[in-house]
Amino acid sequence: MSENRTNASPSHTNETYIGRPLDRVDGRLKVTGGAPYAYEHVEIAGAVHGYILGAAIAKGRMAAIDTAEAEKAPGVLYVMTHRNAPSQPDFGPSVTPTVPEVFTRARPMLSDDRVRFYDEPVALIVAETFEAARAAASLIRVRYETEPGRYDMEAHLAEAYAPQRTNAGFETDSAVGDFEGAFAAAEVRLDVSYTTPYQHHNPMEPHATTAVWSGDDLTIYTGAQTIANFRAGIANTLQLPPERVRIVSPFVGGGFGAKLIVHADTVLAALAARVVGRPVKIALTRQQMFANAGHRAKMKHDVRLGADRNGRLVAISHDVFSATSGFEEFCEQTAVFVRALYASQTRRTRHRLIGLDTNRGEWMRSPGEAPGMLAFECAIDEMAEQLGLDPIEFRIRNEPTRDPERDVPFSTRNLVACMQEGAKRFGWKRRNSQPRAMRDGRFLVGYGMAAAMRPNYIGATRARVRLGGNGHLTVQADMTDIGTGTYTILTQIAADATGLPPSAITVELGDSNFPRTAGSGGSWGAASSGSAVHNACLALRERIVAEARRADPSLASVAAGDVDFANGEIRWAGRGEPLGQLVGRLAPSGIEAEGQVERGDDYRNFSQHSYGAHFVEAGVDIDTGEIRIRRMLSTIGAGRILNQKTARSQVIGGMTWGIGAALMEESVLDPRYGHFVNHDLAEYHVPVNADVPFLEVVFLEEHDDKANVLGSKGIGELGVCGTGAAVANAIYNATGVRVREFPITLDKLLAGLA
Repeated sequence: MSENRTNASPSHTNETYIGRPLDRVDGRLKVTGGAPYAYEHVEIAGAVHGYILGAAIAKGRMAAIDTAEAEKAPGVLYVMTHRNAPSQPDFGPSVTPTVPEVFTRARPMLSDDRVRFYDEPVALIVAETFEAARAAASLIRVRYETEPGRYDMEAHLAEAYAPQRTNAGFETDSAVGDFEGAFAAAEVRLDVSYTTPYQHHNPMEPHATTAVWSGDDLTIYTGAQTIANFRAGIANTLQLPPERVRIVSPFVGGGFGAKLIVHADTVLAALAARVVGRPVKIALTRQQMFANAGHRAKMKHDVRLGADRNGRLVAISHDVFSATSGFEEFCEQTAVFVRALYASQTRRTRHRLIGLDTNRGEWMRSPGEAPGMLAFECAIDEMAEQLGLDPIEFRIRNEPTRDPERDVPFSTRNLVACMQEGAKRFGWKRRNSQPRAMRDGRFLVGYGMAAAMRPNYIGATRARVRLGGNGHLTVQADMTDIGTGTYTILTQIAADATGLPPSAITVELGDSNFPRTAGSGGSWGAASSGSAVHNACLALRERIVAEARRADPSLASVAAGDVDFANGEIRWAGRGEPLGQLVGRLAPSGIEAEGQVERGDDYRNFSQHSYGAHFVEAGVDIDTGEIRIRRMLSTIGAGRILNQKTARSQVIGGMTWGIGAALMEESVLDPRYGHFVNHDLAEYHVPVNADVPFLEVVFLEEHDDKANVLGSKGIGELGVCGTGAAVANAIYNATGVRVREFPITLDKLLAGLA
């Protein structure tokens, strides 16, 4: 169930399609199998298959590698190792690069005999079939020289260091006022530590690539969230001019941050295809994904809060200690959200890294806010209880009027409204603040809530539109649809901007031959690509009007404001004509225009965020500790909602992630040998249907004219921000047991219940 409360601005009263729960325009293709994913391009003739052999150690070198038997195996065409791999540039420095460089840097594969992490590629077998390649991989003999590795984050906490910057270029640390002095003088203090575990991406579509060479030109079919970054990354790795590389990714079976940069499958497929002279397909197995497709790092969160007796915060501190790779830093901006969430005159955030011998961490499902709010919003709940305040009332008392650290106004801020509306709909007043006070048979019952906040971004983006003489509009951009509904919302935006029905519009995405966009990631995709498409359609309208004026001088006197595009027609001077008929008469080959958008002054002069509040009712079996989520509700304030149906899907996906983060998702790194032991979906647990109750989503719309021309804000990752904390807070309210090491598994809960 989702509900929309609209406060639309007058300029949108004539729009027809934006905001509607329009069915996905690509839905039929997907359910009939007509949407081709990276590994499914069967039209490519002569394709062969690659299989990656990974290292059996986590740190050391290959003293010897024997591929002779594999090379003689049936169907094998080529075996690539560091001894015969094509030349590639050096990887470069390990320190966190600038924001553009982290996406586009060269990522060489099989470039030397070193092993930097468990399951790092040490060989690629190319064969006529996937089965032949995999069988041949078992015939390769590798002798390793193992070196002592660093795999235990806690054992090396004393060696933590400050990186140059965090992800997205945020400052590593922030400080306002004398935190230590204010905390020491606070009437009420909280000093707690939370731990969030390693987690892994598990999109339905594993990483896969089909690479095809035509002379010196390379075409890559892959699952990519950002086409331009993939193109730059592979071009820099293969030392090719970017214009020689084409990336094709019309459909992506889930990304979640895992497909923002090139990985081993893409680089090795491109290298091998050139050597064997045939298209090469490589798909990572689910097990290989756990070492070669990025992960969220393990973190320790030290949260300290000081308040007066009236419940007003006087000191806020969030220190994050995060594992990272020794050969390439990645520092999630885990505490950055604290800089804008609650008011306090003294505040501090710090990020520290501990270098280990693993693969690099990467962006994953709301990087920063997801693990950060999981810990911090639990600490807020603890502080509210210590003060004897309702958790919502405590948050309201610390609602800022301006951005607390940047000292700029908020573009809009409806966090309090989200909490109050959610409380009313959820029945929050029925909550008993005393833990273990509510019971339903064998189950202890508890209510929990948490706030949600996610920065709103926009990225430099272009789009092209073309109206043919048949009245059909084509939209083109290299934007990708990672399952979020991009094809559909761009169709709706173009329909409203041109007055054409959705049936007269075709959206073409995921091709580097199309205009460059910011891609899908960071919840900026809809705002960026949507704004560019909107602007392109307005430019197209201007061109159509200009062509009509040239053809009919009598129209020169008609004011621009008196020209209307609606119901598939252009109307002015008391007469109307179908758009297709007009264009067919004036420009039979069609009329084309481009539009663009980029971040402007409003992003510097205003603090921009999406907001929400999550509510959870949890039951815990008094004897077994079994946890059941009984119901969940999220109230969401994310500007103007472009499509009620796809937006709700985004939010309930995030809510489900929150259940997983709180109760089950954890990758276990063996501290002896440096590999993730639960590296498949049998042992890496994620929520399934039986774990997820009815999820209710309520949208509180407000048009944010500072965000973009559409007034919308990012929504894709907001659903996971704080959701896990709401689950944890509900479990505490039910049981009186506060688990500070996630996930909350039975062993941790039972100890407290006993």
